[in-house]
This record gives sequence, structure tokens and C-alpha cells, in this order.
Amino acid sequence: MSLRTVTAALEGDGLRLVARTSGGHVVAMDDAAGDSAPRPAEMLLVAQAGCTAMDVVSILRKKKQTIRSYEVRVAGQQRESAYPHAFERILIVHAVEGEVAPEALRRAIELSAMKYCTVTANLASGVAEIRHAFVIRDAHGEKTYGEVVVTGPGLAIGDPSPEPVGAG
Repeated sequence: MSLRTVTAALEGDGLRLVARTSGGHVVAMDDAAGDSAPRPAEMLLVAQAGCTAMDVVSILRKKKQTIRSYEVRVAGQQRESAYPHAFERILIVHAVEGEVAPEALRRAIELSAMKYCTVTANLASGVAEIRHAFVIRDAHGEKTYGEVVVTGPGLAIGDPSPEPVGAG
């Protein structure tokens, strides 16, 4: 078992926090009033994007897929009617340009979502529904879109999808 630690210290009179990780990295956070850094909830989406992106790119490289560019887009819908303002739906779209087989990308996303991504496992174990999808643009500019898997409470691909945020 590994232990990860973070210390967040208040900086100034507002709610700006500067976090230091056990790995020696520094990350700032703030609230809407200070607006000098991302909000903590946004950092959850940043972590989700980074975790799944690292998995998917690593797997595609192992599968010898040619990636010219890669971007992951994450959009989260937060509950506003009650506290805490938990993320209830998260849409993840992997946008890839290159000679990438849709099935290879689909499998890489599935492995990240269901086996490797620590952030997905943590967010999906609560109230969040996390949808995983991809967009590939090939050398001719043709786009292929696909949904891969839903993690979280009780939904599967084919159920009504959330508002189409972040796709395209």
C-alpha cells in the first residue's frame, strides 16, 4: 500500500490555498471570489483527465498505434440543489488524430476506465456517473466517435446520455 500526502496552506486573506504534495509538487487552488487558481472541484476534473490520458496514451503506444495528437476533454455536471455539490455526471471524450484503430482506442479507454485509472475508481465509487467516449480524426479529416463504457452508479452504454457537453 502506498501513502500519498498533500498539505494545503492558506495564502492571504481570501481562500487561496497552496498545496504541496509528498512528491514535492506545488498546486494552487482558490474560490470564485479570489479566482487566482482552479477551484478544488475543477482539480478533480484535472486529475480525471490526467489519469485516464496517461493510461490511454501508454496503452495505445504499446499497441503500436500512431498518434499525431491527443487531447482529452472532461466535462462534469455538479449537483446545485443540495450540498455537497457532488459531480453527478462526468463526460470524458478522447480526441485522437492519427492512424488509430477504433477498436484499439476503445480497448485502451475501457482498460483505463475499468482497471487502471485510480481517479475514475474513486469518483465512480460515489454518486458520479462517468461516461467514457472518444473522437478520432484520421489523416483525411474523417471523424469517428464512439462511446466506450459508463462507470458509476448503475448505468450502461445505451442508457440515455447526459447533455452533450465537451464532445465535438
